[in-house]
Amino acid sequence: MKLINNNKVSLLCAGLLLANTFLVSCDSDNTDNSGSETATTTSLSVNLDMNLQTMESFGASDAWQCNFIGKNWPTDKKNKIADLLFSNEVDADGDPKGIGLSLWRFNLGAGSAEQGDASDITDEWRRTECFTTDGVSYDLTKQAGQIWFMKAARQRGVSKLLAFTNSAPVYLTQNGKAHAAIKEFYNLKEGKMPELADFWVTSLDKLKTEQGLTIDYISPFNEPQYEWDGSAQEGSPATNTNIYTFVNVLSPKLQAKGLDAKIVVGEAGSYESLYKTVSGKESRSNQIDYFFAANSAKNIGALSNVKKTISGHSYWQAWPLNELISSRQSAASRITTTGGVSLWSTEYSVLEAPGTSELPGGAGPGRDLGMQTALWTARIVSSDISIGGVTSWQWWTAVSRGDYKDGLVYVDDGTNNGGGNADYCKNDGFVRDSKTLWALGNFSFFVKPGMVRVLIPEIDNAAATTDVMLTAYKETATKKLVIVAVNISKSAKTYKLNLSGGALADNKLTPYTTSETLSLKKGTAVDATNFEIPAKSIVTYVGTYK
Repeated sequence: MKLINNNKVSLLCAGLLLANTFLVSCDSDNTDNSGSETATTTSLSVNLDMNLQTMESFGASDAWQCNFIGKNWPTDKKNKIADLLFSNEVDADGDPKGIGLSLWRFNLGAGSAEQGDASDITDEWRRTECFTTDGVSYDLTKQAGQIWFMKAARQRGVSKLLAFTNSAPVYLTQNGKAHAAIKEFYNLKEGKMPELADFWVTSLDKLKTEQGLTIDYISPFNEPQYEWDGSAQEGSPATNTNIYTFVNVLSPKLQAKGLDAKIVVGEAGSYESLYKTVSGKESRSNQIDYFFAANSAKNIGALSNVKKTISGHSYWQAWPLNELISSRQSAASRITTTGGVSLWSTEYSVLEAPGTSELPGGAGPGRDLGMQTALWTARIVSSDISIGGVTSWQWWTAVSRGDYKDGLVYVDDGTNNGGGNADYCKNDGFVRDSKTLWALGNFSFFVKPGMVRVLIPEIDNAAATTDVMLTAYKETATKKLVIVAVNISKSAKTYKLNLSGGALADNKLTPYTTSETLSLKKGTAVDATNFEIPAKSIVTYVGTYK
C-alpha cells in the first residue's frame, strides 16, 4: 500500500470515454431525490449461455496487524477474527458467520523487526520479522502470528495462500535496510538474485515441511513504481527488467525443489502502470505488454510456473468516477490483446479524498464501521469485476488497529478508534466488524473459485456507478445462480428477472442484505418476477436453475 505521507499523487485526466459514461455524476447523493421507492419495475435479463470471466478468488492481506495479534491475543478473540474473515458456515438463522475469503495474502518479512529502531521504520507494527538473517540458518518460529492466521485460514476452507514481499531480506539489500536508498532499481546487492531466489525457495519449502502450509502463489515485487525511500514501511522500487531477470532465476529453482507455487507479477501501484507508459516511470510501466504481449522479447508466459496473470492495485484511480471507469476499460482492453491472461486487483483500501458526500470525513483518515464506506468499496469491487474483468479481488489489510479506513475487521482498546503507540492492542483488545467486511462478503461468501460470470445484457455498469450495479454468476455443477446488486442510490429499485439458458427453480431468489441495519442477513425468499433492492444497500440473491 502506498501511504499518504505528504506525498502528492496526481490522478490522470480521464481522456475520452465511451458515450454512455459522459453523464455519470461525481456525487452519488445527487442521483435521485424521488424518495425511498420507485414506482416502476425494471426487467433484469440474465443469460446463462453468455459466459464472461471465470472467477478465481476473493482475498485480503495479513500485513501488518496480524503478527502481533496472532502471536499475543487470547485464542477466543483470534478465532473470532478468523471466523469473520474465513468462515463459510452459517448460523441457526442461515446468516453467514463470516465472509468466506478464498485467498489469504501472507507478507513474507524482510527482517526490519530484528533491526528495531535501526531499521529506520518508525512504526513497530510495520516492521516484519524474517525467517533468516544470513540465508543459512532458518527459524520458522518467526512470524508466528502470521503463521497462526494462515493455519486458521486453511482450517476454515481458504483454498489459496499467496506470499508477497515488500523488500528483499535486509542481509541481501544494497543499503542493509528494508526500505530503498536508490531510485528506480531494486534494492539488492549486485549479483544476489540467486541468493534471493534461494531465500524464497527455502522459505516456502520450510513452511510446507515444518508448518504444513503450502503456498500457492508467489508475488516477489510490490508496487515497484514507487521509490520507497521513506521511513513509513518496507518497500523497494523495481524495473520491469529487474522483475523479468528475477522471475527467470526463481522459476527453475522452484522446479528443482519440487514446489508447485505459481509466480504472479505486477502488483502495480495503480492500473495505469499496467496498460500505458507513465511519464517518469518508463522502466516500471506498460507491464501487460512487457510481460505478456506476443511480440515482447521479455514475455514470461511460456514459463510453466508463471501464472498468466497480471495484477494491479485499485488505488488512486477509484475517483473521480470517470477515472474509475476509463482506467478499468483501458486495462480490460489491453488484456484482451494478450490472449489467455487474466487481470487481478490485489490491493485496495481507501486512500482517495472524494469529499464528505462520498466518505465520512471525506477521505481515508477516520475509521468508518458504517455503510457509506462499504458502498464506496462495493462499487469498486463491482467495477473491477464488470468493467475491468478481474478474476480475483483482494483487500489490503484485513485487520486494522488504526483510526483509518483500511480494515475489514478493526481492533481497539475500548476508549478510542485507534492508537499510534506500539503497545496499543498489542496483547488484547476489542474486535469490531465493519459494514465493509460484510459488503465484501456479499461477493466472497457466494462467488466461489470456478464460478463463471454471465451476461446481464441490459446492464451497463459503466453507466450505473451512481445507481444500481449488477453482476451475475453461475456454478454449473450445482446449478447455483448468484446475483450481486450494489444500490448506491437513495431509492429502492424493483426488478423482474428474465432468465435465459435455464429456468429458475420455484421462481424464487433468497436475498442476503448488507445495509445500515443488516450485515449479510438472510431474508425470506422473494418472487423473482417482483423483487426490490433497498436503497443504499448491497444484496446478494441466490437461486437454483435447471
